[in-house]
Amino acid sequence: MNPSAVLPKPGASFARRAFYPRAIGLAVGFFCVAAVLWERETSLWLWGLLIGFCYVWPIVALNLSRRSLSASLTERRFVLFDSLMGGFWIAVMEFNVLPSAVLLSMLAMNNTATGGARFVLQGLVAQLLGMLVSVLLLGFGFSPQTSQAQMYACLPMLIVHPLTIGMVLYRLAYQLGENKRALRSLSRTDSLSGLFNRGYWNELLQLEFAHCKRSGGIASLALIDLDDFKHVNDRYGHVIGDELLRQVGQCIRRNLRSEDMPGRYGGDEFCAVLPGARARDAWEVLERLRNEIAELDFTLAPRLSISLSIGIAQYDPRIEDALGWLKAADLALYEAKRQGRNRIAIAERQWTPALAPVAE
Repeated sequence: MNPSAVLPKPGASFARRAFYPRAIGLAVGFFCVAAVLWERETSLWLWGLLIGFCYVWPIVALNLSRRSLSASLTERRFVLFDSLMGGFWIAVMEFNVLPSAVLLSMLAMNNTATGGARFVLQGLVAQLLGMLVSVLLLGFGFSPQTSQAQMYACLPMLIVHPLTIGMVLYRLAYQLGENKRALRSLSRTDSLSGLFNRGYWNELLQLEFAHCKRSGGIASLALIDLDDFKHVNDRYGHVIGDELLRQVGQCIRRNLRSEDMPGRYGGDEFCAVLPGARARDAWEVLERLRNEIAELDFTLAPRLSISLSIGIAQYDPRIEDALGWLKAADLALYEAKRQGRNRIAIAERQWTPALAPVAE
């Protein structure tokens, strides 16, 4: 199968987004110009050019933009061409005041949305060039009076085109907001485990420590280590190791409360802040996690035995900073490992780790 038949053409979605405001704007803009031409003697070729520009050109622009390697650059050129033709029709109408003002304002709106103030100046140059082309072809005329029929013919353009541009800008702003939220999520999430990454989790730890210090609140901090993870990587390979980390991350998320803040501290080590939980409360939660991990049916490596060592430190107002809190949990984790792994240790108020009972 030809890959090009499956993959979308470069710029196809961009070209489609640009098509609708152009097609709608030119469709209603037709009546502004046609109302002026109708009340004057106008050559058939001008009518044909107007119809072609308003109803055929948007389709041509869409197809050309879809085939372009740079749809954004191509679209900027097309907007300048729209400005040139707008200037051309203004001169053809002999600068009839209301239709000309409507066209100028709508073109300025398009140019601003496309490239900002600088692009508006480029659009003005294109409009002047279009006026010059009209004068060279048809001669100069100046008839600024606007009839009532011409005024009514401008109303669709005044209503529909700004609404269309507004909807396009709203959709772009909404998409930008969605992208920013996705990027923010990516910047604080560990891609493998789905938990908070270390940098963002450290910020949460600092905030919770400051909250407890300020309000005298209660919270517990846990460090969670996968026992003998290096052996898993050496025996089963890094693909199996990564899948194990992913499943452990899911288990941690599943066992903790919605207000808890779990993260991946690095390598095979995880971490969690449990607001409002005393050390024994945290132990009960993490003991369920430890048992679930021990019973985890890891289909990619059926013989793989998994266990966790966990250190817990409850917040104590005598701790100077969040780093001291983290060190207390680390000491408790070290004690759990020293006692044979696959167990939980709780740091006492004197920061001497005490081994918590292990459910057999």
